[in-house]
Amino acid sequence: MTDTRNHDDHDGLDSSVASLPSASKVRETISRINEPQSRETNLTNLVSLGSIEGIASFLQTNPSCGLCSSSISQRRSLYGCNALPSSPRKTWFQLFVDSFDDETVQILIAAAIVSLLVGIYDDPTTGYVEGCAILAAVLVVSIVTACNDYQKETQFRALSKANDDVQVLVKRDNRIVSIPIDEIVLGDVICVEAGDSIPCDGLLVKADSLSIDESALTGEPMDVEKNLVHDPFVLSGCIATAGTAEFLAIAVGKDSQWGIIKAHLEKEQDQTPLQEKLDHMAQVIGYVGMAAAAATFLAMMFIYCVVQPEYLKDTSFFAHALDAFIIGVTIVVVAVPEGLPLAVTIALAYSTKKMLRDKNLIRHLAACETMGNATNICSDKTGTLTENRMTVVKGIFANVRQEDTAPESNTVLDRGINGAAREIILQGIATCSTARILPKVQPQDLASGEDWDNRTHVVGNKTEGALLILAQSAFMGGDDYETRRARAQFGLPGGSRLFPFSSKRKRMSVLIKESTEENGGRNEWTLYHKGAGEIVLENCSSYLDKDGSILPMTPEKKREFEEIISSFASQALRCVALAHRPNIHNVIDPDTCTEDDCASKCEKEMTLDALVGIVDPLRGDVVEAVKTCQKAGIFVRMVTGDNLETANAIAKQAGILTKGGLSMVGEDFRKLTPAQLDEILPRLQVLARSSPEDKHILVERLNGGLMPKTKEEWLEAHPGRDWDKEKDLLLPGYYDEWAKSRNGVGEVVGVTGDGTNDGPALKAADVGLSMGISGTDVAKNASDIIIMDDKFSSIVKAVLWGRSVFDNIRKFLQFQLTVNVVALTITFLSAIAGYRPPLNAVMMLWVNLIMDTMGALALGTEPPASNLLGRRPYRRDASLINLPMWRNILAQASYQLGLLIFLLQKGPEIFGCDSGSTHHFTIIFNAFVFCQVFNEFNAREIGDVFNPFKNLCQSPMFLAVIMFTIFAQWVIVEFGGDFTQTRPLTFEEWKVTLMLGAVSIPVGFVMRLIPVNENPESFAGLETEESLVPVKKASSPLTVFVLPVAAAILYKVMFD
Repeated sequence: MTDTRNHDDHDGLDSSVASLPSASKVRETISRINEPQSRETNLTNLVSLGSIEGIASFLQTNPSCGLCSSSISQRRSLYGCNALPSSPRKTWFQLFVDSFDDETVQILIAAAIVSLLVGIYDDPTTGYVEGCAILAAVLVVSIVTACNDYQKETQFRALSKANDDVQVLVKRDNRIVSIPIDEIVLGDVICVEAGDSIPCDGLLVKADSLSIDESALTGEPMDVEKNLVHDPFVLSGCIATAGTAEFLAIAVGKDSQWGIIKAHLEKEQDQTPLQEKLDHMAQVIGYVGMAAAAATFLAMMFIYCVVQPEYLKDTSFFAHALDAFIIGVTIVVVAVPEGLPLAVTIALAYSTKKMLRDKNLIRHLAACETMGNATNICSDKTGTLTENRMTVVKGIFANVRQEDTAPESNTVLDRGINGAAREIILQGIATCSTARILPKVQPQDLASGEDWDNRTHVVGNKTEGALLILAQSAFMGGDDYETRRARAQFGLPGGSRLFPFSSKRKRMSVLIKESTEENGGRNEWTLYHKGAGEIVLENCSSYLDKDGSILPMTPEKKREFEEIISSFASQALRCVALAHRPNIHNVIDPDTCTEDDCASKCEKEMTLDALVGIVDPLRGDVVEAVKTCQKAGIFVRMVTGDNLETANAIAKQAGILTKGGLSMVGEDFRKLTPAQLDEILPRLQVLARSSPEDKHILVERLNGGLMPKTKEEWLEAHPGRDWDKEKDLLLPGYYDEWAKSRNGVGEVVGVTGDGTNDGPALKAADVGLSMGISGTDVAKNASDIIIMDDKFSSIVKAVLWGRSVFDNIRKFLQFQLTVNVVALTITFLSAIAGYRPPLNAVMMLWVNLIMDTMGALALGTEPPASNLLGRRPYRRDASLINLPMWRNILAQASYQLGLLIFLLQKGPEIFGCDSGSTHHFTIIFNAFVFCQVFNEFNAREIGDVFNPFKNLCQSPMFLAVIMFTIFAQWVIVEFGGDFTQTRPLTFEEWKVTLMLGAVSIPVGFVMRLIPVNENPESFAGLETEESLVPVKKASSPLTVFVLPVAAAILYKVMFD
């Protein structure tokens, strides 16, 4: 890029950097022109301070060239940088204290204290043990809970920081550079255009048709027009909705308007739909647990008062009642599955961290799980399916056809195009654009001989960037577009006008003030226009010839151009037309005209200057990614602004447009009735020449999320229309009609978008996916997931991780409900059978820790399996627990209950211990815990596939949890003593109880032979051949080997 720095200006600034005003003086001065909601006062004070020039002089910056790099560090140390304050986080100790807010835990603590006091009174020597043991167990649970909450908060803040990590364009050393938003300093000159967020408070130094949405600060929904005279103030946190501008940073970071507000905000993490669903399930299970606790308490008291067994002879009524109460409360603690929401949190935290590595930045946690059951993906073409590396490969320049623009030896001048014609084309390319070309900077830490990407970097619209690269190429003579733009003086009073590209209009225009010797130095205005080939051609009445002359557009010539456009489209080339119209000052007043005036009065009777064919190659991974989505039951649609032929060509290459599929243009789409659209939706694969409103309507019709629900809402969406006559004729329809047509259950829709106008569709979608590279700030703020590399394959990874989260929660649910059923039932049965409950309060709290925190860690962090994409997505209303899961839960619970009852009755005889003794109950406790350890392996699969040891090396957290559980169990049994009411076991007893627990593995194999299939009605999405056939994979060779060996060992242990 040409360096046009004004060294004299910057030398002057460099010498004065040492005398920068103090921070207090700057804050005092800037506060006079940056009072919230005080535009008139601020404007008056600005004039008194010497207007924008006075502020620039005060801050010692140059609005034309920007800051000197040498002053940045001093400014940062004096005034701070643009890092916004974050709300203070809770310390670990505060979270630890908060963990005691649970009422059940408080009751248990109170009961433990009573038990402690009574125990000390009855037996001062050892009476304190049970009460202290329960308190210690509660303490451990609270510590683990605090650690989990602290980790969750750390994860959330890390994701928030990644979400805030955006790049902005600033002027430094008289060149445009891209820097992170938090590196902006006071005095920087920032460049913004439509769709960008305003990163700090500032004063405009240039503005062209700039409108800003200030609702984030003021609450006013109307866009505010900004200019250098009446309202030059821009505020951080707002969004530029139209136009382009450059502004001077006057308040950054915590001193900006948004920084002041954010300092008082406490951002909470919202609950996801799955968390809410699990909270409800946990509540229901808790009620069952309370009923079981009450029944156990009553049974124990009945046995004491009526049955009066031998082992209770020496126990007082109060002591037994207290013991029964503690057991009851402990049952509630065990039954209430706090681990369910914890498992979701862990699974989401783990997945979002891993997804960031896969180039998916999760802005809203709910999107992670929702994406797993997406049934439709409405994808953009440019940058998502294609590489977004636009290159002009052929074209018609001043009526001269050029099949290849790459060879340097073949320039426009060689093709007979004279200087006048070339000047018109280059002026149109340079000025009718807001894109910029930045050279790639070689990394400072690059190793010797290491390759680096030294290609030019396009900032802004990539199509415009392709034209700028063409203008700089040898073919066009190496033009300097920056000099042309500088001469146009965009955004300055009396300068040229710019109306940026609109995805709704598919074109843009500029009004250039030109003064040349040929016109005697008079100011003349010329319209330069750029847009979609066929749209621009319709508004051209003449064309530019190679000698610079203007020739009339005859029907034959127009037909020739139309055939060229069609030819480009059939080759999957984007066709862009350049046109101009001189002397438009005779038609309108260029200084005061609006975009609507320009469109209606100037954008007609134009001269066609060039037609260019731009290639944007399909991404190498797209074909496979689309195929994977379709195999996973996801309907992929392409929604693009390109013409129909180009869209169809790309869609066929990508595998989106298939045999029997339908493609149509937005103009025809808008004419459909809701019933007609519903009829073609199962076949509609390509929507071309679509507007953002078309995409929004399509999403609404698919998921019904923002469908008008009342007559008033419908009339608001369709002003001036007749509800009674047209409610069934106009898209998107209304909610009652929509719900009736699909039984109230809509599709789960993911939508990609990168432009400002995509915001409504991204909001309407169940999951909005914005592009991290090409997306505007508006699109990113409206989205749920930011695709950091703009690749469609990254969207497939988001689906995979979403399904993994859903399945991991189901695995944990299957594991926990098994423990719940067994623990509650055995405690209740032993109580009514006249036995002392074999699992005391400390034992049950340890089991609670295993199944809640340990189980959530082990099963919530399982990595995704590729076969998750071999099934269809689940319906919105599908149950969390399916029939195969119930089969697995009941089978494992039956085995464990049978084992514990057997040990309760026959254990003393087999192991040679007293019935009801500490030794007896330690054996039962040990067998029960090992049943959970081995059932955790079973829980890794929720369907008919039996492969409990599959990919264990890829699940380090699972292995760590299993090893910790076994070690902790050994410590509790061997060294717990009176504290846990256990006694050390012999090696044989350890071996037998471990093998009894290991029987859970073969039980897992046998139970999967029971023919129970998932309800086909639970699924949604495409019915592919793969998804219609139930997947039952053969067991691995390892499993086939392990089962008979385990059976033989078990036989030897039990009967030798």
